[in-house]
Amino acid sequence: MEKLTLRIDGMMCAMCESHVNEAVRRAIPVKKVTSSHVRGETVILAETGIDEEALRAAIDRTGYRVLSVKREPWEKKGLFARL
Repeated sequence: MEKLTLRIDGMMCAMCESHVNEAVRRAIPVKKVTSSHVRGETVILAETGIDEEALRAAIDRTGYRVLSVKREPWEKKGLFARL
């Protein structure tokens, strides 16, 4: 699994978060997506490789701007993670 953390410009409220989350879900197959207008970021968990250009284009179409993308491998943590 892969975790992407996107810095996004333009989110001002919870409805903005919802718009970004929906745009991401429509553009790429994801396991989970969460956004925070306070932190100005969106975190995406996905099984497969993500087309960064398609992701940027989908978010740009909603009126928000992706400032940066950070990729890192993600592994579930916790008591039952390795069972």
